[in-house]
Amino acid sequence: MNTEEIRFDDKGLVPAIIQDADTLEVLTLAYMNKESLSKTLETGETWFYSRSRKELWHKGATSGNTQNVVSIQYDCDKDALLVKVQPNGPACHTGAVSCFVDGKQEHTSQLSDYQILQTLEKVILERERERPEGAYTTYLFEKGVDKILKKVGEEAAEVIIAAKNREPEELKWEAADLLYHLQVLLVEQGLSFKEILKTLEKRHKQKS
Repeated sequence: MNTEEIRFDDKGLVPAIIQDADTLEVLTLAYMNKESLSKTLETGETWFYSRSRKELWHKGATSGNTQNVVSIQYDCDKDALLVKVQPNGPACHTGAVSCFVDGKQEHTSQLSDYQILQTLEKVILERERERPEGAYTTYLFEKGVDKILKKVGEEAAEVIIAAKNREPEELKWEAADLLYHLQVLLVEQGLSFKEILKTLEKRHKQKS
C-alpha cells in the first residue's frame, strides 16, 4: 500500500475500522497517522495514534492482545481504512471481544460468543508446536492419532448417554469435551476450524 494515496485529515489522521478477518465482526474504531500506518505495514501488527495522549500506541503491547494484520483497504474517497486482523485476544480494554455494544446488553454480539473456539484452536496449535511438559494436549499429540480418535469416540458416546438420560448439565460438559477433542483431531490432521465452517456455509447455501 502506498501511504501517500491516503487522505489524512487536517490533524494528520485517518479513521481505521478494525475487523476480525475470520468472523467479520467489527472490533473497534481507531485512528492512524502516517507513522502508525507505516509501523502497521512494517510490523504486521496494528499501531494507532491516541488523540487523547497524542502519541503512537501498539495494540497489545501491554496486554498481549495484539492484532495480526491480514489486509488493509481504503474506501473510494481514500479517507478511511478497513483493517482486517486476526486478534490474539479481546479488542476492547474492558476485556470484551468488540468495543461495540448492541444497545441492550453491553459488549455482546452473536459472533463474539464463538470467540472461544478460535482461542481454543490457537492454544491447541501452540501445544502441538511447543509440546509443554505436563499439558494434557501435549500428551494427546505424543500418543498419536489412535489415542486422539479413541478420545473423540469416548466423548461422543458420553454425549449420547447424557442426552439419552436427559441430563442437560452433564450434556453441556460432555459436549464441551467432545468439541475440544475434535479440535485436537483437526489440528493433528492439519485442518483449521475455519475450513469446517466454510464447509457448513457451503452446504447451507446449496440447500437454501
